[in-house]
Amino acid sequence: MLLELLQERRSIRRYSEEEVKGEDVQTLVQAALLSPTSRDSQPWQFVIVDDETLLQKLAQAKAGGSSFVAGADLAIVVAADPELSDVWIEDCAIATTNMHNMAAALGLGSCWVQIRRRQRQDGGSSEKFVRDVLDMPGGYRVDCLLAVGHPDEEKEAYQLEDLPYDRIHYNQYGQDTPD
Repeated sequence: MLLELLQERRSIRRYSEEEVKGEDVQTLVQAALLSPTSRDSQPWQFVIVDDETLLQKLAQAKAGGSSFVAGADLAIVVAADPELSDVWIEDCAIATTNMHNMAAALGLGSCWVQIRRRQRQDGGSSEKFVRDVLDMPGGYRVDCLLAVGHPDEEKEAYQLEDLPYDRIHYNQYGQDTPD
């Protein structure tokens, strides 16, 4: 059941040496390409990176929160052409979430690395850095990347009773029970 998968899916930042199988990469790609987009514009582009040297470089994409990419078996860079959709950010987020959840369904670990509107240690743009590393055209915007690999850490599943139900409102803000 999907709800159980969502409970168990956690962001994983430590990966084993085990290689992600080609068919699993293909399944992640299919999950991305099946993602809904506004007006079916499909503005996204995905760059699958499994070259160790490039992963090391991408691990330096921002000042904090990207170093673990160096230990991943692959990273999927999610970018889009903003000329194709005014909601390209949302379209990229949906595709990344689909891949995040598919990775969990495949027994893989993954972690989102925000790139859009982030800076590197030297103050430079994280987006420009990623585009330069991957020789991407300048018109594309990089939303994020998803690090993927076999988990080398275990995290407890979320408990449904611990969810922040106080953030749920019915019919109007402040109404905490359905009519």
